This record gives sequence, C-alpha cells and structure tokens, in this order.
Amino acid sequence: MKVAAELQGFMTRLGHEFTRPELLVQALTHGSVSTPTRPHNQRLEFLGDRVLGLTMAEALYAADTDASEGQLAPRYNALVRGETCAAIARQIGLGDVLKLGRSEMVSGGRRKEALLADAMEAVLAAIYLDAGFETAQRVILTLWADRLDSVEEDARDAKTALQEWAQANGMTPPDYTVTNRKGPDHAPEFEITVSLDNGRKAVAKGKGTKRSIEQKAAQAMLAEIGV
Repeated sequence: MKVAAELQGFMTRLGHEFTRPELLVQALTHGSVSTPTRPHNQRLEFLGDRVLGLTMAEALYAADTDASEGQLAPRYNALVRGETCAAIARQIGLGDVLKLGRSEMVSGGRRKEALLADAMEAVLAAIYLDAGFETAQRVILTLWADRLDSVEEDARDAKTALQEWAQANGMTPPDYTVTNRKGPDHAPEFEITVSLDNGRKAVAKGKGTKRSIEQKAAQAMLAEIGV
C-alpha cells in the first residue's frame, strides 16, 4: 500500500513505521466517513484502550514497588483518561490526519477532545496488531514519558484533594453541577458550581472540557475553605 506523505510524516512523529499501513488508515477513520469497504476505528479503540491500560499498569507497578493499590489507582487514572490521550494526540498532530465526514469537519472535529482520545487509542491498537505488544509498549512509554514522570502531581488533583477533605470531615463527595454552557461543540464554555454538604458553594467558568472546569471549581472551593 502506497503511503501518503502526510501519513508518512505522522508515522515519524508517532515513532513507528507500519508494515501494514492499512491498520493506521483504519485507526484514523472516524465513523462519519466509513463505508463497508472502509471500516472505522471503533473496534481498534476498544483494543487500544486495553493495550494502553496494561502498559500503564505495568509501568506504575514497576516504578514504585512500595505503592499500595490505593496509591496506584489515581495515578493510573491520570495516565489513561481521555484528556491525557487527547493531549498526546495533539502533541503528535493526530488531528491533522484524521479522516472525517464533512459534518464533523465543519463542526471542528479535528479539535474535539473525544475524537482525538478515541483515535489515539485506535492508533495504539494498530501498532499492537502491526508489530506486537512490546513495540506498542515502547511507543506508549516514549509518548507518555513526561506524564509518567509527573504522575504523582497529576493524580492528586484539586478534585481528589477536595473529595478527601470532604470525606475526612464527615461529608459526602462534592457535587458538581453545570449551571451554564455555551459555545460550539469543539470549543465549549462551561460554568460549573461545586457544592458541599455544609452548604458552601464555589463557581468556576471557562473554555475547555467539563472536567477541566470542575478542577477549577474544586480549586476555588479549596481556596475558600483554606486547604
């Protein structure tokens, strides 16, 4: 199969040269443009999620032999969550080579968090099928290297800290409510209110994912209660 120049450039950024480039093409094909002879990437996404999960679990297990399950779990979640996968996708320019239908392109699909995260997982599955687990693992560990180094800080985010504080003070977990949303799907703006059992509330607003604005709301609440 002849590989287009843009895909060749992407493989260089990815760090893997495909012997079966049709796998990469499928991984980059969104359902909005698929046909019976041009399958989309959802099945690969399912597999890639597991390849990423095992790689991260093994890396964390080996990196800190004294860590308990309770310490490893939030680190793992920080590394495999959609926001992280989408950030890696942006880092290697995955959005530029996504194959999308016209409606998705018009609505900014190349920048959508969920589409980028799903395609990133699909690409990892394509590497696994093309060259095996060790190669997929090598690529993942290279792309995720900086995040593995800073995972302790990422895992203990503001939402986690606020939840721990609430539970330590005999409260249920904080409640996050979207009180306003505007803007297009590819660049939404949220207003989110976080509430505690004691009646205290804090509000944050801004562009980004809902989770990122929830983090800002948690930070605002932590500042208010002096934590």
